[in-house]
Amino acid sequence: MPRLTPLKSEDVFYKLRQLGYVGPIPGGRHMRMVHPQTGKIIPVPAHGGRDVSVGLIRAIIQEVGITREEWINLR
Repeated sequence: MPRLTPLKSEDVFYKLRQLGYVGPIPGGRHMRMVHPQTGKIIPVPAHGGRDVSVGLIRAIIQEVGITREEWINLR
């Protein structure tokens, strides 16, 4: 099974766009990605170029409802 690695927030935005999310929408402490059909909001930290941690990527994958392999295969 492939391992998850930390990603830049731009890469997380790109993968979420491939799943139908729009954004990023600024506001508060995090940027948000919104799915237009479901209205589901996924907050993504974008703090000065720091990577998004593996733990948070796992939480995003679970919230979106896809498998780890599907996430890794998004290009």
